[in-house]
Amino acid sequence: MGLVYQLMKAINSFFLFFCSILLVSFHSESFGQSKPNIVLIIADDAGYADFGFQGSKSMKTPHLDQLAKEGMRFKQAYVSASVCGPSRAGLLTGKYQQRFGFEENNVPGYMSLFGITDDDMGLPLNQRTMADYLKGVGYRTALIGKWHQGNADRYHPTKRGFDEFYGFRGGARSYFAFDGNNPFTRPEDRLERGFAKYEESDQYLTDAFADETASFIERNKDAPFFVMLSFNAVHNPMQAEKKDLEVFPQLTGHRQQLAAMTLSMDRACGKVLAQLAELGLDKNTIVVFTNDNGGPSDANASLNDPLSGTKANHLEGGVRVPFLARWPDQLPANSVYEFPISTLDLLPTFFAAAGGTLPDSAGLDGVNLLPYLIGQRTERPHEVLYWKKESRAAIREGDWKLIRFPDRPAELYRLDNDISEERDLATAHPEKVREMYKKLFAWELTLERPLWQLQRKYEGADILRMDQYRKPRE
Repeated sequence: MGLVYQLMKAINSFFLFFCSILLVSFHSESFGQSKPNIVLIIADDAGYADFGFQGSKSMKTPHLDQLAKEGMRFKQAYVSASVCGPSRAGLLTGKYQQRFGFEENNVPGYMSLFGITDDDMGLPLNQRTMADYLKGVGYRTALIGKWHQGNADRYHPTKRGFDEFYGFRGGARSYFAFDGNNPFTRPEDRLERGFAKYEESDQYLTDAFADETASFIERNKDAPFFVMLSFNAVHNPMQAEKKDLEVFPQLTGHRQQLAAMTLSMDRACGKVLAQLAELGLDKNTIVVFTNDNGGPSDANASLNDPLSGTKANHLEGGVRVPFLARWPDQLPANSVYEFPISTLDLLPTFFAAAGGTLPDSAGLDGVNLLPYLIGQRTERPHEVLYWKKESRAAIREGDWKLIRFPDRPAELYRLDNDISEERDLATAHPEKVREMYKKLFAWELTLERPLWQLQRKYEGADILRMDQYRKPRE
């Protein structure tokens, strides 16, 4: 009996110890002691080559360059669309946005086919956002800046998982406070705090968004938080402050404006990063910086070198973007990740880092990147990536890329030795063209019809001829 008693006592002690471990773990998770904070910073319409960490000699981005040194730079990061509304819808949901019909930019006054009105254009209410997911595991959430996922009240950020919102609902607006001479005065362009509380700022808008983000971090420093700092910089209108323009006397026109606006955005990023460091939060905070689509070279003088293409087309310059990630003690500093990733991966990656487990019903197209980034998995996170807008589409399989056009034969490229997409291999490899066409068609059969499309009279203005944005052939 003595031996049985001692055995039972040992089992009971182990059970109590195991329960205490579970309780401590639960307590820690509940109060955010082991969950990383998450700061997602998104630029708007920036050029692929327009950052120091991407090799620019004319742009000044010291804070982002330092972030690159402290974290990981991604050489082949992609967005899911070459324009901002659909791209952000994909990022927010972790799904190809065409799966739920968000295939076009939701531009007021330009789409109204089949009885669709401006108020109908927004991120469908049956789609969960990354803020929904993170809020469900104890995060305080905020969106600061540009929304562009629907102007109607039912699409408002505070109804899509974000506890706080300071920004504007539309896709672009002035960088200066509204006045009688300012043409950007549509209702969706007004600055808003929370829901329907309009509050214009006297600050340059990029600074206002940085200050609001720093304030949110300070107010929530004792619990896990997720903040999406969604700049409208460097999107049109080209409006820079005089002090920043003076830094670039060697530049002129839109290029000078762009350089000044980029400098301002970099300074704003530095303010947010400094706030994390000052509060001792930087070691346990995931910081990601990226862009929503390729730079519109014709509109803001951005450069996408060495990529061909621009915003609104499916050449690399339209869909490949700068991308940085820092998570001290988790991701190696001053490192480079070589394989293709997608902004669709952000939701599952953030959720996994937060300790969440995605249900089978989530149906995400993105993947959790963490095992790949820390070396647990050595294969590519994605063997195939897709893009589509109306009849235009593209598919990347391994290092092959097929681009489908509405008005001429498809083109085929090998990106591993032709990053600028200068050598069309379609004629030399017709069997590869057929094979990739079939995979593209099969994917398209899984998609919903677009929920809204451009009115016919505007269609010609929307379709940009890719030829004028190719790299010059020698």
